[in-house]
Amino acid sequence: MGRSRDWRRIPVAQPSNPTPIASLRQPAAQPAGAGRPAPAALQPNVGALVHDVARAIRRRFERRARQTGLPITRLQARVLLRIARSEGDSQATVATILDMEPIALVRTLDRLHREGLVERRSHATDRRVWTLWLTPLGWQVVEQMLAITQEIREEACAGLTPGERTALLDMLDRMKANLATEEEAASEAV
Repeated sequence: MGRSRDWRRIPVAQPSNPTPIASLRQPAAQPAGAGRPAPAALQPNVGALVHDVARAIRRRFERRARQTGLPITRLQARVLLRIARSEGDSQATVATILDMEPIALVRTLDRLHREGLVERRSHATDRRVWTLWLTPLGWQVVEQMLAITQEIREEACAGLTPGERTALLDMLDRMKANLATEEEAASEAV
């Protein structure tokens, strides 16, 4: 066997700033519940609910795709829909829009290309850039995906009036724009 190691001698990195946690410690004499947030603050909020709804929709999509024999993952579906919305975008643009690492996108595109769903074409003016296009088979898969998502959207919005659905979309768009504006301002400040 190889040499045994004394794990106690391995140096461990210290936290960069341990004081914030230490400053939160309360003296032992505090009454029970002191320093804790109000119960209402611990209830699900907009962010948690949006996350939960999105997760439920994604899971339902994967299940329906399997049931219908559509051999596609959530990630592949996201990439296909992004390309369908804007054929001819570069790989870098798609990676940025989907908030993916470029190498992860390349692996996904390789799989989609092998399946005959996506093709890469060289850019008209920059030989270093690849643009992304759906094949006819890719468009057929997108049509199937859209049918599945329409069914799921109807299930998710059951009981909402058309006006409530429109209002929900408008509010979510506003929230997204608010956060995008804040994100842009923060990235410009860096």
